[in-house]
Amino acid sequence: MGDTGTGTTWSAFEAAEPAFAETVRERFGQYTHHALATVREDGSPRLSGIEVGFRFGELWLGMMPGSRKARDLRRDPRLTLLANLGAGTGMGGGDVRVSGRAVEITDPETVARYVADAGEPQPFHLFRVDPTEVVRTWVDGDELVVRTWSAGRPARTFRRGNDDSPPRRVS
Repeated sequence: MGDTGTGTTWSAFEAAEPAFAETVRERFGQYTHHALATVREDGSPRLSGIEVGFRFGELWLGMMPGSRKARDLRRDPRLTLLANLGAGTGMGGGDVRVSGRAVEITDPETVARYVADAGEPQPFHLFRVDPTEVVRTWVDGDELVVRTWSAGRPARTFRRGNDDSPPRRVS
């Protein structure tokens, strides 16, 4: 299967926004299991559990062969990953989401390198995530803070207080 990604890889995002990328990686690193949203054949959303991996400068997903989420991504590569929020209401560093496209990797050399590093049981589907949007939402004092990045644009941060005033952009 050929590369049909967004043209923006995780490594490109990381180079453009290193501090933001590190925060996202740390947030995903707090837990093993996260949530993956894919598009079903009928166009409705599917939410599945998933483990993510950051290896070789990229964001990866490995899936059992023939799994529904793998079939979804092979048909329609659009996805959103949500980092596990953890127990309670503290959100463990914020709500972190990565949206983009999954690129299935079938090159034997790349798959073998991934298997050697991750110890992934075979057979499996391997997908690289090419992000189109990365968002972190957290609470700072009495303000809701949203940091967002979209492919081709610098990251922006917005803050909103408890009043009815509109969010204000701070960077």
